[in-house]
Amino acid sequence: MAGLKGDYLGMNLTVDDLDRENVAFFRHCASHNFHLQSCTSCKTLRYPPTTACPWCTALESDWVPVEAKGTVHSYAEVHHGIQPAFKERVPYLILLVDLDTQKGKPTEHEALRVVGNLCTPDGTMAPPDQVKRVGIGSRVRMVFSDISEGLSVPQWTIDETAQQPAKPWRYPQE
Repeated sequence: MAGLKGDYLGMNLTVDDLDRENVAFFRHCASHNFHLQSCTSCKTLRYPPTTACPWCTALESDWVPVEAKGTVHSYAEVHHGIQPAFKERVPYLILLVDLDTQKGKPTEHEALRVVGNLCTPDGTMAPPDQVKRVGIGSRVRMVFSDISEGLSVPQWTIDETAQQPAKPWRYPQE
């Protein structure tokens, strides 16, 4: 496998070919299909991609398609963009999302959680009016931001087909 390179909002992204698990993950994302590793021994899905299962330490895994919908578990609202291209996009949200898949496994307090920015359905950073609508408990679905040939980043957008909480929990605003 060859490494992946691209530019995302003025930042160079590189996934070296020695990082086989991440190269495979981002290749699936480039086809706009969300796949995760499934341990061939204990069958537990995992994210982020790793060489060995964090639960049973087995080295073998398969890539399986996963429905990329879930609930916002937590978020960070960024108001000071350090990278030049992000300065014009503040405020923006970085979401930690509990996937609907594999809830309560491997223990009752755990979930399969995936991080990504809040975006519009076409994969661009969400405008401030959308940022204000999302909080803990909001329902989201995955979209992909195409970076270069063979490299796309998984992101999140509001799932307009899902029942949304009347008022998702948000950190108090100043």
